Amino acid sequence: MRPLFDSIQKNIGKVIIGKDETIKLILTSLVSGGHVLLDDVPGTGKTVLSKSLARSLNCDFSRIQFTPDLLPSDVTGLNFFHQKENEFVFKKGPVFTNVLLADEINRATPRTQSALLECMEEKQVTIDGETRKLSAPFFVIATENPLETTGTFPLPEAQLDRFFMKLSMGEPTKDEEVQILQRFMKNEPLQDLQPVASGEDILQAGKASRELYVHPMLLGYIADIAQESREHSNILTGISPRGSIALLHAAQSYAYIEGRDYVVPEDIKAVAEPVLAHRLVLSRAAGQHAAEREAIRRILDTVTVPTEDWGK
Repeated sequence: MRPLFDSIQKNIGKVIIGKDETIKLILTSLVSGGHVLLDDVPGTGKTVLSKSLARSLNCDFSRIQFTPDLLPSDVTGLNFFHQKENEFVFKKGPVFTNVLLADEINRATPRTQSALLECMEEKQVTIDGETRKLSAPFFVIATENPLETTGTFPLPEAQLDRFFMKLSMGEPTKDEEVQILQRFMKNEPLQDLQPVASGEDILQAGKASRELYVHPMLLGYIADIAQESREHSNILTGISPRGSIALLHAAQSYAYIEGRDYVVPEDIKAVAEPVLAHRLVLSRAAGQHAAEREAIRRILDTVTVPTEDWGK
């Protein structure tokens, strides 16, 4: 692993225990310029992870608690009339930050959810005809609780497609839970966390990752995965070209973090499930999330992996 990302991962590891691969995938999304949807029950460390990442990068952090009465202007900001200055003044919303935690995003109405669409895709906000650029880097970590559906509004496909990856923190093992209890028994390690990188470091890494060499046979491999998803009998809607591009960029970023200047098939396999599973529309809705990931695994088992010298 490259020293920059090794130091970031170790720094986050001072707070978060036992989630190295999840952290690496989140860093992959960050380098790729994408956003992450965490599908997990409350209390698994989603908020702490988001804050740890922001502190490690010396970046601004904002949190929005999504509720049914939340308005789009509560997310993006609004123009209001300032009586003392006798003019309209823009009040920035919480999206004007570097790392944004959109907590329980599916509890807000679709109208409010869509307020994030422009922010996530174009890294800008348009209010009353005026467009304002967001800070760079701009990274959204959204959460949703898979157990509670009462009072929620499922994310539409257009919103889901804006998320680069869909991940789950998962439950800790017994040994990991003992370590968590020991670590938090007397101290609050998040408070002592110091930055080990800057937002500019991430932006430079993002540019460098796009320069990584990808063998033409691997481009064909990615296309084969997408084609297989469109022809699968249990999949109504397969991977779109946007999903194929996301898989390519994720593989490049993953390889870059690993310290290579070229992509190998293992990079594509490592990121395929979190990048592609939530983009599928299956013919059966029961156990949707687990079924989506299983569908991607079957596709990876079906498509022939090319063999080649993957360097230049």
